[in-house]
Amino acid sequence: MEVPLVSILIPFKNTAPYLVECLDSIQAQEYKNWEVLAVDDSSTDNSWEIVAKYAKTDPRFKLIKNSGKGIIEALRTAYHRCNGELITRMDSDDIMPMDKIGTMVNLLIKKGQGHVAIGQVRYFSDQGISNGYARYEAWLNKITARGTNYAEIYKECAIPSPCWMVFKEDLKKCGAFEPDRYPEDYDLTFRFYENRLKCIPCNKVLHHWRDYDSRTSRTSEHYAANYFLDIKLHYFLKLEYDPGRPLVIWGAGTKGKTIAKSLIERKLDFNWICDNPNKIGKNIYGKRLFHFRVLNDMKNPQNIITVANEEEQNSIRSYFTTINKQPMKDYFFFC
Repeated sequence: MEVPLVSILIPFKNTAPYLVECLDSIQAQEYKNWEVLAVDDSSTDNSWEIVAKYAKTDPRFKLIKNSGKGIIEALRTAYHRCNGELITRMDSDDIMPMDKIGTMVNLLIKKGQGHVAIGQVRYFSDQGISNGYARYEAWLNKITARGTNYAEIYKECAIPSPCWMVFKEDLKKCGAFEPDRYPEDYDLTFRFYENRLKCIPCNKVLHHWRDYDSRTSRTSEHYAANYFLDIKLHYFLKLEYDPGRPLVIWGAGTKGKTIAKSLIERKLDFNWICDNPNKIGKNIYGKRLFHFRVLNDMKNPQNIITVANEEEQNSIRSYFTTINKQPMKDYFFFC
C-alpha cells in the first residue's frame, strides 16, 4: 500500500472530557503517516492544554487557534494549513478504530481520484442510544455498505461528517469549506454529489460516534430541522429542478408547510397534494390541497415527498412504481 500523508482536520471546543480518548485513538492508528490539524474554537475549558501535551511530544499534532469563529471557520483554518495528499475530518469527542485511516487510504488509492472513501459508524453513549439515532445508524450503514449514499441524499445527511476521506484535489474541486452554509457536513455531502465523487462501498465500522446531551449537533441552532430543509431545497432547485415540469409537494405536515412557504417566497409555482381527508380541499397559504391521485393527470411532474411515516413512504414508493416513476428523477424523499 502506498503511504501518502493524511491530514486529519479536528475542530474542537470545550471537549476536554473526551479529547484524550480521541487523540489516543489517532496515535494508535496502524497507519502512521498522518498529521492532525487541531483547531481550537475559543475553548473555555482545558482542551487547549490537553492537545498541547500531544503536540509537544508528537510533531504530527499541530495545535492552532481558529482564525475566525465557529466550526466552518475552524475547518477552513485547518484546511489552509494542511499538507496531506489525502484529507479527512475527525470530531474531537469521538474514537477511531485502529484500522480506520489505513482502510480508507487503501480504498482511495485503489480507486483513485474522483472517489470518496466512507466507513460505517457506531453510536455509543453512557445514557444509551435513542431510537432516532439507532435508525439513522442502521440507514447510514446500509447505504454505505452498498455505496449508494446519494440515492437517498435528500432524506438525511448521507455521509457521516467524521468518517470520510478524499484526495485534496477533489476537496478543492468541491469548494472545500468555502460556503457559510449549515449544517456544514450536509452541505459538503451535497457538493460531493454535485461534483460526482463516487462513494466507495465499505462494510467496516470505522468510526465510533459519541452521543451526549451537550453535543454540538444537539445544542446548536445551526443543526435545527429548518437548516436541513433549507439545504435540501437549495440543492434540489440547483441540481434537480426542471422548470418545464410541474412541481409537486406531497404532504402538508410541518415540513411540507415549510417547503411550501419557501417556494412561495421564491415565487415558484407548485401543486400541493396529500392523502389526508381532513386536509384535502383546504387552502393553506393560498394554495389548495388536492388528493394525490391528481398526479395521474399531470404530465411528467417532479415530486418532493415530505411524509415521514415509513409505512406511508413505502406506500408512496409502490404507487410511483405503478405509474412508472423513478426515485431521484421523478420523486425525492425529503424526510
